[in-house]
Amino acid sequence: MKFVIGLVMMWACVLGGYVGHGGTLGKLYQPFELVIIFGGAGFALLLGTESSVLKAIARDFSSYIKGGRFKTEDYFGLFSFLYLLFDKGRRSGMIALEDDIENPEESEIFQQFPQILNDHHLREFICDVMRIKISGNMSHHEFEALMDIELETHHHEAMGPSNAVQLMADALPAFGIVAAVMGVVTTMGIISEPPEILGAAVGAALVGTFLGVLLSYGMVGPFAQGLKSVAEEECAYYLCAKTCFLADVQGYAPNLSLEFGRKTLPSKIRPNAIALEERLREVKSSIKKAA
Repeated sequence: MKFVIGLVMMWACVLGGYVGHGGTLGKLYQPFELVIIFGGAGFALLLGTESSVLKAIARDFSSYIKGGRFKTEDYFGLFSFLYLLFDKGRRSGMIALEDDIENPEESEIFQQFPQILNDHHLREFICDVMRIKISGNMSHHEFEALMDIELETHHHEAMGPSNAVQLMADALPAFGIVAAVMGVVTTMGIISEPPEILGAAVGAALVGTFLGVLLSYGMVGPFAQGLKSVAEEECAYYLCAKTCFLADVQGYAPNLSLEFGRKTLPSKIRPNAIALEERLREVKSSIKKAA
C-alpha cells in the first residue's frame, strides 16, 4: 500500500508543481520518448541479467508490495521448528534426526511447518547444517565459519534483483539524454520552421531528459531499494537460524538457543519473549501427547 501511495503522491507533487508554474500536461505526453527511455533501459536489463534473477525480481516485487516476506508469525514458526529439532536431538540422540534430514518431505517435524518445507533454499540450508552437526567432528568455530560461507553466498544471490534494478535506475538518466539528443536531431531538420514550431520541438526533446531523471530517482531507484529491503529481511531470517544453530552446537538448552536467535531480529518483527515461551509450551505439549 505504501508503494502505491508513494508513487501516486510523487507524481502528483511533480506534475502539480509543473502545472502550478503554468505548464500544460499535454506537452509532457511524448510516448516515443518513453519508448526510447523505458524500452532501452528495460531491454538493457534483460540483456545483462540472468533469467533466474529476472524471476527473483518478480518474486521480490510481490513480497515488497505485500509489506515484506517475513512476519512475526514466520519467526514463531521458525523457532518452533528449531525447538523440535533441537529437542529431538537431545532426547533421542543426533542419529535420530538422520531420517528427518535425508527425507524432509516425509518428516513429521518438517510437515508441521510447510513454510519451511516448501522453501527450497531454507530447507537445504537447514538440512546441510544438520548433517554437519550430526557428524560431530567439527568445532563450533569451524561450524560457524562454514555457515558464514554459505550465508555470504546466499546474501550475494539475494541482492541480485535489487542490484539489477538499481543498474537500470542508474541507466535511465542516460537514456533520457539519448532521447533528448535524438529529439534535437529531429529539431535540426526543421530549423527553418517558425519559432512556435521550433520551440515545441525543443520542448519535446527536453521532456526526454526530464522523464529519464524522474523515472530513475522517483520510481525505479526507490523500487530497487524496496527489493533490497526484501533481500535484507531474508538474510536476517537466515542469520537468525544460523545463530540458533551455533548456540545449540555450543551446548545451550533449546530454549536458550532460540533466545540467541531472537536477539538478532529487528524490534518491529521480533517475537515477544513471553509469547514465544507460550508457543513453545504448546509445542512441548504436542510432543508429550505424541509420545
